[in-house]
Amino acid sequence: MPYGPHTPADRARMLATIGIGSVDELFADIPGKLRASSLDLPEPEPELSLAAHLQALAARNRVDLASFLGAGVYRHYSPAAIDQILLRGEWYTAYTPYQPEISQGTLQSIYEYESLIAELVGLDVVSASHYDGAAATAEAALMTCRATRRERVLVSRAVHRHYRETIETYFMGGGLTVEEIPLVADGLAAGTTDLAALERLLADPDRAVAGVVASQPNFLGLLEPMSDIGQLAHAAGALFVAVVEPVSLAVLAPPGEYGADIAAGEGQPLGIAPQYGGPYLGILASTEALVRQIPGRLVGMTTDIDGKRAFVMTMRAREQDIRREKAASNICTNQALLALAASVYLAMVGPHGLRDVAALGAARAAELETALAAVGAPRLHSGPYLNEFVVRVPGAAEVHRLLLERGVLAGLVLAEAEPDDPALADGLLVCATEVTTHDEIGRFAATLSDVLTGRPPVAVEAGAGTARGGAVAEARR
Repeated sequence: MPYGPHTPADRARMLATIGIGSVDELFADIPGKLRASSLDLPEPEPELSLAAHLQALAARNRVDLASFLGAGVYRHYSPAAIDQILLRGEWYTAYTPYQPEISQGTLQSIYEYESLIAELVGLDVVSASHYDGAAATAEAALMTCRATRRERVLVSRAVHRHYRETIETYFMGGGLTVEEIPLVADGLAAGTTDLAALERLLADPDRAVAGVVASQPNFLGLLEPMSDIGQLAHAAGALFVAVVEPVSLAVLAPPGEYGADIAAGEGQPLGIAPQYGGPYLGILASTEALVRQIPGRLVGMTTDIDGKRAFVMTMRAREQDIRREKAASNICTNQALLALAASVYLAMVGPHGLRDVAALGAARAAELETALAAVGAPRLHSGPYLNEFVVRVPGAAEVHRLLLERGVLAGLVLAEAEPDDPALADGLLVCATEVTTHDEIGRFAATLSDVLTGRPPVAVEAGAGTARGGAVAEARR
């Protein structure tokens, strides 16, 4: 059977009904040079051979790597109960809860998510999730412009590049501007937001700033002076946006504690697998003073006419979804299924468990730092970090390629991620979490030593995997 379900007769009837002669007429308003040419699709295949083809494609995925890649997406252990709960039909197929009388389960799940995230970030209001961390951060930047009626936002260069680019995209066509705050070049604070430069940017009397955006930890894994950044922003009448990694909040101060007006971030670490880049979960929270500016759905708890507990969408009318000129955002959604995953994860691990996850990741990162430094890959920066940091490796891109060939995914090549920053030319951004093992760290260090000294790959017996790498590392110590 063909991939498309409609027969030529079906298509002819539809075209006749809307009064056109061909499908091409539907795209007449799009200039020809912008239209895609005919797709070169393969001929239909029987289901058996198609399944075999898909299995062959899936088999090309590497599942044997010792991975130290972070950079905004992190490997964490996800309890099996999370997926089982998500697969229940009443969650998996639930739609937008416009009618509260038949949507109490969905509304309660959103309410629980918002309550848990509010406790985690220390702010008053949480909206019901966005596409991802980049989208949530862009929405936060827009909030600062609406709330202050100003048009200029300052974003630290240490905020994830994808987030910065997404803010710029959201600001296109609206008369809004984005400027980058440079980083400290040397010393203990190297790699963090330059406070002196921020103060100068805020001091321009002719170009008032709506908001200042900084991340904690920042893209390079370093801890930022968030309280100082917030104080500078507020002194200039600007709002302060903190971009956070949620697991880190179990051991670091929450945004509400250091005066952030808005918190944004990626919720993927909360029980959501990396899954090839998405779908993910954008976190967005604010103080109560900004409740009218926050996009997305807010769910409140009330009582019905019988005095029973009930949940409803609040502070918004359905018209905000169907009248775009009245909406706080036209590019946000309710990632309810993934918000539920985050809620189940937080409920299962609890506050003490989340603290253990963060602390164990930090301990693994310290072990990784020591192991890599011992074989010739020291840290690039000297400031404090949590579980992610940059190491200096001459010829980082080529070293990364050779390590990948030998079964080690050695983090992110910063010369490719941040090509405009010569200070990062020899940098590898590496990460460890609670699922990173002692053997994997040993394997990384031993393999890196081989690559840096020109030794040939060590033969590894089938099934030996990380254990063999760990044994080699121990022998070389």
